[in-house]
Amino acid sequence: MSGVWGSNIKLSIFGESHGGAIGINISGLPVGKDINEEEIYKEMQRRAPGRSNLATARKEEDRVEILSGVFNGKTTGAPLCGIIRNNDTRSKDYSKLKDVMRPSHSDYPASVKYKGFNDYRGGGHFSGRITAPLVFAGAIAKSILREKGINIGAHIKSIADIEDDDFNPIYIDNTVLDTLKEKDLPIIDDNKKALMEHRILSAKMEGDSVGGVIQCAITGVEVGVGDPFFDSLESTIAHLAFSVPAVKGIEFGKGFELSKLKGSEANDSYYYEGEKIATKTNNNGGILGGLTNGMPVLFNVAIKPTASIIKYQDTVDIDKKEDTKLQIEGRHDPCIVTRAVVVIEAIAALAILDLMEGEF
Repeated sequence: MSGVWGSNIKLSIFGESHGGAIGINISGLPVGKDINEEEIYKEMQRRAPGRSNLATARKEEDRVEILSGVFNGKTTGAPLCGIIRNNDTRSKDYSKLKDVMRPSHSDYPASVKYKGFNDYRGGGHFSGRITAPLVFAGAIAKSILREKGINIGAHIKSIADIEDDDFNPIYIDNTVLDTLKEKDLPIIDDNKKALMEHRILSAKMEGDSVGGVIQCAITGVEVGVGDPFFDSLESTIAHLAFSVPAVKGIEFGKGFELSKLKGSEANDSYYYEGEKIATKTNNNGGILGGLTNGMPVLFNVAIKPTASIIKYQDTVDIDKKEDTKLQIEGRHDPCIVTRAVVVIEAIAALAILDLMEGEF
């Protein structure tokens, strides 16, 4: 399995959902940067399970134990290693899943690729639980980027067919991004909260699940961040985004909608705003030619409905080599979108930091 990512900042993740611990090793961080463990813990709690009836009942504190790379509260330049202990596991819930393949999970292809030795409990290394170390790394990246005036925030753009307002593509007030981080359901239009909660809880009552879309914004990035072709900002963000379980789509700016427009409608016209060059629209999401253009970077990611549902589903038993029915037991999110918002912020921060590492 590949657990390593990055060019300048290198990440190495490890662990399984029901193993003793999960964690991450981060190499290449700039030295002398503050590590605020309480600020990190606050970020971790935005993703942690068991916080509301909209999420899985599994309860994990998700406090990170930093083993190396920090001395007197600052980065030393040595690889920074953090681990998160798994405490609330119920592996017996997965005992029958060695041979009975869960639909839309990694079980079947992983069983073939790893010759049946894959850890299937809670999804093992394929589990969304492995995003917790990414949130830890992202919290550190966000703190470093703030020194350069770069802020990152996200909101739930939609749950099923219920749509929140979009970010203003031209100007995003950082107080808006900070306010969203304090909400249990991070949306711009609070009038949609009850509707979204009802849609999630209705799916839960039916033994089903729903998905949605997360919109992420990066503000304060100077012009020229990115390294085309293969390390363009879009390529870097997309690489990390598709490493997050349940992400099935990504678009920058207006994305697929641009394909329906004429060039005269899609192009972002330039103008002088005092000494600064800006664009009148931001259809391209702040990225041109793989480089930032000084406008807010905007992208959307599509999150599929949680694959683990209580409803009976058709599947196969690979030991008996026969068709069968499966009802998944255990504790699962009826909608993973609410907990994935901070994960998408984290991968955005890591992408920017990796491309800007030499500037710190």
